[in-house]
Amino acid sequence: MNLRNEKHSRHWRATLHEIIYGTRTPAGRAFDVILLIVILYSIIIIMLESVEEYDTKYHTFFNISEWIVTILFTIEYIVRIICVKRPKGYILSFYGIIDFLSTIPKYLSFFIVGSQYFAAFRALRLLRVFRIFKLVRFLGESNNLIQAINASRAKIFVFVFSVLVISVILGTVMYLVEGPEHGFDSIPHSIYWTIVTLTTVGYGDITPQTSFGQFISAIIMIIGYGIIAVPTGIVTAEYTMAKGKLDEIDTGRTCESCGAEIHRSDADYCRKCGNKLPDA
Repeated sequence: MNLRNEKHSRHWRATLHEIIYGTRTPAGRAFDVILLIVILYSIIIIMLESVEEYDTKYHTFFNISEWIVTILFTIEYIVRIICVKRPKGYILSFYGIIDFLSTIPKYLSFFIVGSQYFAAFRALRLLRVFRIFKLVRFLGESNNLIQAINASRAKIFVFVFSVLVISVILGTVMYLVEGPEHGFDSIPHSIYWTIVTLTTVGYGDITPQTSFGQFISAIIMIIGYGIIAVPTGIVTAEYTMAKGKLDEIDTGRTCESCGAEIHRSDADYCRKCGNKLPDA
């Protein structure tokens, strides 16, 4: 009897796993498409709720809709945990964290006013569209970009630190040249102006009035154009290298143990937990 119950338990867990995590069956694909529609509906509701005119008119409808969506997401999150062998793997995964963050904002609204708007994080759940519609090439490109950013983070840190040092020096110079009478009323304020000018944003809330200040301003603008190119070049170089190293990936197979979704197409075991992957 116990053996029969255990087999029955494994069967329904495997069925749920195939529907919720899989994309190869009609049921799994339909579940993901419906999930995307609900996510889009929820995001639209959140945006409309922030418009005072609509909120005044349809507040009750928005509130009920949000609660329905939140309850559905809560049930889905619990079921995702139940149908994997290693729930911790899913809970701590990227999608697991996003699913959790998508679920709690409405509950937090009982304690923190306005926290329901954090439900906009649900937009990140739309990333599953790449897995659902098997847009593997785009996932591969995103992996390339992530690898490139990770590989160049030390170089970018040194670059950003150097820019901050330059901003402090030039901001101090502008404070001495222009002074409070021209809007540069403190060194931090002058550094703010320098950063805005270096990044070519140029709000125009502070402008140099003296000839020498305008000359320095022009130099800073020219430096700014050069600075913009540096991090782009660093990441591009690393991106090119990462692209050459990227293995072919397959998003159709999801690990039944931890829920990991991206694996090499020739992989037999999960890259995270080592569990045997379902056949391709």
